[in-house]
Amino acid sequence: MAMPNSGEGRRTWGVRNLVTTLIAMLLPVGGSAQLLRPGDIDKLPSKPADQRIAYGTEPLQFADLRLPAGKGPHPVAIIIHGGCWVSKFADLQNTAAQADALRDAGIATWNIEYRRNDDPGGGWPGTFHDVARAADHLREIAGKYNLDLKRVVAMGHSAGGHLALWLAARARLPKTSELYSPRPLPIAGVVVNGGPGDLEAAREHMKSPCGSDVISALMGGGEQQVPQRYAQGSPVRLLPLGVPQIFLSGEHDQVVPANFADDYGAKARAAGDRVQHEVIAGAGHHEYNAPTSVAFPAVKRAVLSLLEPKK
Repeated sequence: MAMPNSGEGRRTWGVRNLVTTLIAMLLPVGGSAQLLRPGDIDKLPSKPADQRIAYGTEPLQFADLRLPAGKGPHPVAIIIHGGCWVSKFADLQNTAAQADALRDAGIATWNIEYRRNDDPGGGWPGTFHDVARAADHLREIAGKYNLDLKRVVAMGHSAGGHLALWLAARARLPKTSELYSPRPLPIAGVVVNGGPGDLEAAREHMKSPCGSDVISALMGGGEQQVPQRYAQGSPVRLLPLGVPQIFLSGEHDQVVPANFADDYGAKARAAGDRVQHEVIAGAGHHEYNAPTSVAFPAVKRAVLSLLEPKK
């Protein structure tokens, strides 16, 4: 397209071209709004955490605590970021805006960092030990910050969804397990935002979006090589969890498609668990973490529903 010769024409053409370019950026093939990327989520504004608290001595063993207004006692959401269990893809900044928005909804949020496959001490069993230790550390700070430990929900995005389910499942571990803890913090329910509950079923698929065999890296091999680890670390192998579970899937989520939640949910219900699954129209894999996105109302609704006092 040729540019007009006059100054006014050039200005008009420039404005029109800019608007057209912006619209094109927001409307990819198919006419639907452009899906969010991890970098978009990391740039979202959020108020600072009230406290950054270490739950261990390693550099990555810390979490951000955000407290809602009022004296409490405050219900708590343990938030676990995703990123393929690999450090280069995400850290707790990726769930900071979500944690902040849930704090504004009246929930104390405990947004945890943890060692991943490529961090010293991460993978098996360190990654599992970190999220367990982070959850149990709430007992150490509950009195000071007036936290209601009878109303604690675990929620996670992508790989963090697997770890959130595992937090609820670890009460079923035998004493002989490497991951066993004698008094795991009780979890009232789990919200899984585009995450897998069956590691072996997701292993082959996850190679593409994550760029490598990240589940084998996490577990130290496939299920045939280390079956005892999958029996201890894959939530589907620890059913029934005994708590309600809510899975949220984006309609356009190709990282962890909705069928993984359907398959896990069928097995969990057969074992006696209560599992809900909602597919969110117009959402991809990262919208769950954005408070102004199409997916966040479902995230907020799911968390609040699990924190309602039992009748």
